[in-house]
Order: sequence, then structure tokens, then C-alpha cells
Amino acid sequence: MRRAAVAIAAGAMAVSLAACGSAEEAGGGKDSTASSAKKGDDIKVGLLLPENQTARYEKFDRPLIEEKIKELTNGKATVDYNNAKQDANLQAQQVDTMITNKVDVLILDAVDAKAIKNSVQKAVDAGIKVVAYDRLAEGPISAYTSFDNVEVGKTQGAALLEALGDKAKDGQIVMMNGSVTDPNAAMFKKGAHEALDGKVKVGKEYDTKEWKPENANANMEAAISALGKKKIVGVYSANDGMAGGIITALKAAGIDVPVTGQDAELAAVQRIIAGEQFMSVYKPYAPEAGAAAEMAVALAQGKSLDSIAKDKVDSDSAKGVPSVLVPVTSLTKDNVNDTVIKDGVYTADEICTGKYKAACTELKIG
Repeated sequence: MRRAAVAIAAGAMAVSLAACGSAEEAGGGKDSTASSAKKGDDIKVGLLLPENQTARYEKFDRPLIEEKIKELTNGKATVDYNNAKQDANLQAQQVDTMITNKVDVLILDAVDAKAIKNSVQKAVDAGIKVVAYDRLAEGPISAYTSFDNVEVGKTQGAALLEALGDKAKDGQIVMMNGSVTDPNAAMFKKGAHEALDGKVKVGKEYDTKEWKPENANANMEAAISALGKKKIVGVYSANDGMAGGIITALKAAGIDVPVTGQDAELAAVQRIIAGEQFMSVYKPYAPEAGAAAEMAVALAQGKSLDSIAKDKVDSDSAKGVPSVLVPVTSLTKDNVNDTVIKDGVYTADEICTGKYKAACTELKIG
């Protein structure tokens, strides 16, 4: 994959595996030290991702994780992969399949963080340690990696206030949060409110089912109808996919206001340089994927996570989970070169197609 540059330039990670250690230190569940300590590079890793509505999972997360695991195990490890396509019941079945296939460790990005709890317990009872990826799954997980999700929301909120300037006092914003089944969405919302509350009036706020752009589009149409198009001065959108649906509704109503996003999807970067979307949150996937791979391989081999996971995170069902939290960046038209292009996520040719060429030239992108 051409973007392996991002990849495992996971130099961004600057982490290394400890040569020895106890699996007990890694987290909850049955002690699998006796069996996993005998494991070398010939391990089997289960990888379960939540959906394919968002471009990132198939385009970045999966290949980055798989490549890093191969790198860490001299090409000897195998990765069993499945995508739940936003179906929590399907994901539970996929965990069962991973248990049947006797994977040594499981990297899990939960569709529904609470609903997956029993499946996590079943995996751990079968001697399989679980790394929660991107979303903090409930149950006795052994490790977790994601971004500082409250900070993501703060970054979005602060950017929206910056874009509004004095107009923040002139009208109302619409808040389009993510799915209630995703614990990250609650953290994004928390951070956004910390930045926005008291500084701008929230006219309408929605939790968007399944993060789907079409649901965000319908919610935005409802907000325009309820508030009136002259009252809306900006929109907080928790991610780029929803921002696309929101902007379609705004355009149809003849409204041009700043809209936030997250994930630095290609379409969003193009909207940003065209002035249709104000910002996105750039989350470098290589370090997150690299951390998941490092922790999974260490757990499968019975090694300590001390040299990898410097943070601790609590969920409702697990305390002090060894974690890697990756910082984020506000992506605007002014730093496209220094973020997604510099890191090799996209090339200038991919961004600056057709109608975006003129904007790219003006912004000196490339």
C-alpha cells in the first residue's frame, strides 16, 4: 500500500517491546502466562473493526495494524480479520468465531462498547487477552489505545468558536453528535460542550444514529426547519462523514456557515480547501495502529506492556487499563501540507482533483 509511509513510520510511536515481563501486569482475565510465554513470533491475532461507513477503517486502520504485526513478528504472525458493518450482534458472533479459531490475542474496536462486554468476558475466559482499539470496550480488557477523545471535542469546539468570531453572539449553532453506542461520541460531546458552553447558544442538538451521513442530513434538515435558516450561525459535527450530510442540507437551504469534522477524510479535506467545511480533526492513524499491534503482540507473547503503555484509563468495568493515548491536530486549509500530505496520508494529486485545483494553487498545496 502506497501509504505505508504513514504507516509504520510509526516512528511516530517511538515505542519498543520489553524483552521480558509478566502477562499478569497487562490486565484482567485468566492468567495466560504459562501458555503465552512459550509463544514466539508464530502467533494468531484476531482483528475486529466496527464498520465500513467511515473510510478510515478499511483504508488505514486495518492495513496499518496488519503491516505492523507482520513487522513485529518477522512475517510469521497471522491476522484473522472481520468487519461488523455497524452490527453489534454480528460482532458478538465474530468474537465467538475468534474464540473457536483460538486466536492468541484479540484487537477489538467495538460497535457497541457496553453490549460487547459479555463477549469480552468469554474471550478472556478462553485465555484470550483483549486490546480495546479506538473505543473503550466494557469488560476485562488488558489494554487500550485511542486518541484523547475529550480533547478532540475541545479542539472542534474551539475551532468553531474561532470561525464564528463575533457572530457567536448573533445566532445559534446546531450540535450533531455521534452514536450513543460509541463511548467516544460521549467524550467528543463532553469536550465540545466544555469549549462551547457559555460562549454560543445551542439551538438544536442530536445524537446521530450509527454515525450515518444520511441521518445527520435528516437531523440538519429538521434543525433548519425548527430554527429557521437565518438563526443558524454554525454547526458542530462530530465527524467528517456526518459533515458531508450536514453540508448537503445546508447548501439545499442556501446556508453557508462553518462546519466542523473529524477523521481528515479525503472528501473532507477537499471540502476544507474549497471553503465548504471549516475544519477536521486530524488523527494520525499510524501511531494508534502501531500501539495496538505492539500491545497485542506483547500480550500474545507473555511480555509486559510497561515500555509501551504509559497511560492508565478507567472504564465502567475495568480500572487502570494500560493505555496509549495519541494527540490530535486541528486540520484547516492552512495546514494541509503540514499534516495529511507531510505524513503521506494523501498526495497533492489525490486532493487537488478537478474543481479543487484552483483552491490548491491558491493555498500552495503540494
